[in-house]
Amino acid sequence: MPFTITDLEAAKATLGDLVLETPTWIWKGDTKNRWVDPSTEVAIKLELLQYAGSFKPRGALCSMLEMNNEELQRGITAISAGNHAIAVSYAAKVLGTHAKVVMPSNAPASRVATCQAMGTEVVLIEDVMAGFQMVEQIEKAEGRKYIHPFDGPKTVLGTGTVGLELYRQAHALGVPLDMAIVPIGGGGLAAGMSAAIKLCNPDCEIYGVEPQGACSMALSFASGKPEKITSVDTVAKSLGAPFALPYSFNICRSNINEVVLVSDDELFRGMAIMFNELKLVAEPAAAATLAALIGPLKEKAKGKRVGIIACGSNIDRETFCDYLMRG
Repeated sequence: MPFTITDLEAAKATLGDLVLETPTWIWKGDTKNRWVDPSTEVAIKLELLQYAGSFKPRGALCSMLEMNNEELQRGITAISAGNHAIAVSYAAKVLGTHAKVVMPSNAPASRVATCQAMGTEVVLIEDVMAGFQMVEQIEKAEGRKYIHPFDGPKTVLGTGTVGLELYRQAHALGVPLDMAIVPIGGGGLAAGMSAAIKLCNPDCEIYGVEPQGACSMALSFASGKPEKITSVDTVAKSLGAPFALPYSFNICRSNINEVVLVSDDELFRGMAIMFNELKLVAEPAAAATLAALIGPLKEKAKGKRVGIIACGSNIDRETFCDYLMRG
């Protein structure tokens, strides 16, 4: 394992009130039984209530809290389609430093505006792969610390606190997990959550879920090594990492039973269920675990106590309404 329970508890203490311990809610009743077998118990981690609108501040802050004053003066840089950019903007603001982020030109305008409103300089670029090269150039030229969107020990340790909270909260609510579903973009959240949950219960089955149009981790599981994809084609921009990397891939491979894929239509349906029945405003990535639960993992979840996560809600009103109607 990349960390211990003691490491996770220390990380939670270090993060302190810079992040929220978001609640876990048990989904019950007739509405739940319309979508999953009545024997399936479901605990939903409401991480979309987190500061900056997603789980991302946990990993960003874990990386940044070890920076010294000189490093903070030089600032930070990052690349992201939105959630990580917003998270590092938030982290930079609360830690008194400054951020320069690279974002794809097709990133939602609302996410770009959110970063800029927190004082972040945003550089838009057409090609995501070129964006990763650009952020490395910024790091070298300006001396900024590069806060990676999904890879590295501190990032994975930070996301591990989500898994620790989910498992403990569900257990306290009478739903000790024997199955969990985690969303996969680059793999940072999946690596941290899966490792943390396995520390709590080594017998817990863990499944990853990716969009069909951004399936680098599924390809990596199939080949046994980190893979990259030639293009990203999914509405779940937050899960649109173009490649997997060795650190997070190896942790995911060690802890995740299987990676399943969901279509954009299944993500739209998940968003609609979250809004209509759970009263949650979720971006497509946040609906991925529910989409997998009621779709490709429905049979495997029968009779199980399942933990899922709503990981973010950074979506503008017009786009949300459009996607909701499609669902």
